[in-house]
Amino acid sequence: MNILTKSTAKLKKFIMVLGPGLITGASDDDPSGIATYSQAGAGFGFATLWTALLTFPLMAGVQEMCARIGIVTKQGLAGTLKQHYPKSILYITMLFSFPAITLNIGADIQGMGAVANLLIPQVPTFAFSIIITAILMFVIILYPYKRIASILKWLCASLLLYIIVPFMVHADWLAICRSAVVPTIRFNEAFFSILVAILGTTISPYLFFWQATMEAEDIAQHKTELVVDKRVMTNMSIDVNIGMLFSNLVMFFIIVTTGAVLFKAGIRQIDTVGQAAKALEPLAGQFTYLLFALGVIGTGFLAVPVLAGCISYMLAETFGWEEGLDKTFNQAKGFYITLIVSLLIGLFMEFLGISPINALIYTAILYGLTAPVLIAVILHICNNKKIMGDFTNSILSNVLGVVTFVLMTVAGVAMIYLQFK
Repeated sequence: MNILTKSTAKLKKFIMVLGPGLITGASDDDPSGIATYSQAGAGFGFATLWTALLTFPLMAGVQEMCARIGIVTKQGLAGTLKQHYPKSILYITMLFSFPAITLNIGADIQGMGAVANLLIPQVPTFAFSIIITAILMFVIILYPYKRIASILKWLCASLLLYIIVPFMVHADWLAICRSAVVPTIRFNEAFFSILVAILGTTISPYLFFWQATMEAEDIAQHKTELVVDKRVMTNMSIDVNIGMLFSNLVMFFIIVTTGAVLFKAGIRQIDTVGQAAKALEPLAGQFTYLLFALGVIGTGFLAVPVLAGCISYMLAETFGWEEGLDKTFNQAKGFYITLIVSLLIGLFMEFLGISPINALIYTAILYGLTAPVLIAVILHICNNKKIMGDFTNSILSNVLGVVTFVLMTVAGVAMIYLQFK
């Protein structure tokens, strides 16, 4: 009994450590990510599986730096840039980030609406998109940060669906293991486009801002002044690493599922995120299709508040508005109005006739091209003793950051070169 009690206590302590890192990692597998990984699996089979192993330490390294910035400075990336760097750098950073994040919001809402329509065809897609947007507005405005954080943490469980699905289809696990550890590179535009998209949706700029802001928000929840020490940093690292590992496992299994089912069946192109789910039904069974579809909706409800909140925090920190999901609407009107407007702009994309899958893929590619700029800024901040004090980058952090910067830059340049070749 005593052993059971101790084990339960340890488990509760471990769960308490999980927070911003887990939510950030899980929100990375939003409908944009699902669409990108599905297209990778359908278009190239298992050929891109190696990117799941490669990107894990890289994204964990970058997110750990962002988390450390939030803990040390007690503010997000935008606030740190505003305080310590020329305003031009802040505005350029925002210019790079805003279009992709807004497009991402719209694409996710569209994707959720399309999949919900597959499950209940009697209700049109645009109606579902409106309902989903209204629910998100209601929850974000009504509930304080602690409640939202707990809701988001439970929504992470929806990603477990994608870990279950591959074991319900007939997959060649020997070929999967080989593809995971032996990199495959094809020198053509299509392959490099999906490679940049995978890197962009996995190492996404909006996650950099969200991670730093949520760590700062987490500290703000403590009634007493929190002493930033080695224990705090260790807990943060555990949280970030678990979150990023979870994210990459989901990425790995989505590529496995679509590679084993869609690619094998000769389905090379996916035009909508709903089609990605629907295509699985006759090939892998209705239950597999249902799990895949529910996962799209669950991850959308997890990711869209993160995306919209990211824009609100960035603008609030830039212009000195009251900010925070722990504040009421009347206490932070500018913050919440920005959030509402970003959701409405995203919803408006539903009526522009833009293909959801195209928007999702283009978003991921745009992230892949803009992320190197932000990574360079983050590296500079984390090596600045005036900002970070005793918590500047270790050699390992710098190595991971530089490798990530070089990899994403080379992939982006190669993609552009192959497009105009």
